[in-house]
Amino acid sequence: MAQEWLIEIAKGAGKFFLHPVFYYLFFLAAILGVSRVKRERGNFHVRAENAYFELRQLLPLGLFIGVVLSLISIAAGLVIPLETIVFTAILTILWSFTTKIRWMAPAYTLGFAFFATIFAVEQEWPLPSIFTSISDAKPSVFPAIAVLLALLLIGEGILIFKNARKGTSPKLIKSKRGQRVGIHEVKRLWMIPLFLVIPGEVLKSPFEWWPVFSIAGHSYSILLVPFAIGFFQQIQGNLPSNAIKATGKKVIWLGSIILLLSIAGYWSPIASIAVVTIAIVSREIITLRQRMADENRPFFFSKRNHGVMVLGIIPQSPASSMGLKVGEIVTKVNGIHVHDKIGFYEALLKNRAHCKLEVLDTNGQIRFAQRALYEGDHHELGILFVQEERNRGSEAV
Repeated sequence: MAQEWLIEIAKGAGKFFLHPVFYYLFFLAAILGVSRVKRERGNFHVRAENAYFELRQLLPLGLFIGVVLSLISIAAGLVIPLETIVFTAILTILWSFTTKIRWMAPAYTLGFAFFATIFAVEQEWPLPSIFTSISDAKPSVFPAIAVLLALLLIGEGILIFKNARKGTSPKLIKSKRGQRVGIHEVKRLWMIPLFLVIPGEVLKSPFEWWPVFSIAGHSYSILLVPFAIGFFQQIQGNLPSNAIKATGKKVIWLGSIILLLSIAGYWSPIASIAVVTIAIVSREIITLRQRMADENRPFFFSKRNHGVMVLGIIPQSPASSMGLKVGEIVTKVNGIHVHDKIGFYEALLKNRAHCKLEVLDTNGQIRFAQRALYEGDHHELGILFVQEERNRGSEAV
């Protein structure tokens, strides 16, 4: 039996590359990277991460989460209708056309696919013959979708907590008072490949080579499905890492609560409708509350009288090797007090062979960072500051 399962899983994984969403997510991630680099160059005349950064984030952690969630899904006996998978793929592509990447999160793709599946059954849509007939399927397919949504919400929260805080993108905007201030933006796309059990032999009839196995007289197929996880957040009143970790924790908690509530659907399938509704509304509330709370805070990345605020650090730059971090304030350069980018640059020129910085860290503690300077280093340490608009934004120092 174990050998049969392994064979079916291996065959189902091979069909993963036939799924159009798999390629579409790579395409979107590439577009996100290029648009981010273009915006950063417009603000700072230099980019932070390169254009491939979003592509590099797309899969690694999502693969690990997908393996764990697949094991949980199969062990729990979740059986997901093919209609739901197709509707999820369609909604993933449709929501992407809105240019709001966060709508590609599970709550909005799988959540609305759940209702589309129910509507299709109630209205008896003339779906293609390769689809299952949910009206003949077990009632447990509906609570199974709710459980799957809860698992993906937990996966989304982990991705936000672990990955979204890496490589946040600095951005310059105007405050309501017309001042030039900095914020950080995260626009990230992940993929979670998930093994799912599909009811019936519907995939075998048009594709004779598709793997099908039987349990207790019922036939099933295994399919590896790529689920998109879209995330967007702007941070103006806090350190990016703190704000994003807080959002990740909230989404993990939401997924855990939805997972507990979804169990009720196995006693009363109609309860699954309420659970999925709660998941969609609650996920939207998390986003709206975060945005409102952040907008009510003063700008964290603004000009300071006692130093210059570090808005961004270019990876693999001298500033990065010195251990400088976003949100720190450079108060002295080579023993000279600095208040803006020009003063910072002039102080660097006082000693062309060495750079010593006095830094006020994010905990309010003073520390020192120093390194030898080589030819060209004093022109490009790799620090992004907030500057007045007359300087055409903030260039890298």
